[in-house]
Amino acid sequence: MTLGLINANPVVHAKKERVARTEDLHGDDAVDPLEIYDILLSVDIRDPEHPYSLEQLSVLSEESITVDDKLGRILITFTPTVQHCSMATVIGLCLRVKLKHYFPPHYKVDIKVSPGSHANEESVNKQLNDKERVAAALENPNLRQLVDECLYSNEL
Repeated sequence: MTLGLINANPVVHAKKERVARTEDLHGDDAVDPLEIYDILLSVDIRDPEHPYSLEQLSVLSEESITVDDKLGRILITFTPTVQHCSMATVIGLCLRVKLKHYFPPHYKVDIKVSPGSHANEESVNKQLNDKERVAAALENPNLRQLVDECLYSNEL
């Protein structure tokens, strides 16, 4: 393993079989959390530090997505592999960028780390759900390249 990794030996789980979804969720139908999960994992979002997907590292699960159609809210929680994960905001940005084209425009998407799963939980959650901070992060060429590599890597 590469020296200097926050979690040099993560637990790796098997991927689930799934049908790739290409349609968007802009219709008037209710949003299904399983559809969102399938969309997020259809491209095997890669962990920023490892050649494994978020699914393989159990960072994201079907149960971590909730939808409230009446309030028009989608909540995605993810669990970093270690409490002091320095890549938590990058993972959250990857999830946000991936969902940008799929959820109905009237839905508000919140992305958070699971309660108690990160040492700086409040700070990470604030950063991931502040429009200006997200926009500024994605304007940073190095950070944007890292997000793109996690989303569009063919190494999995």
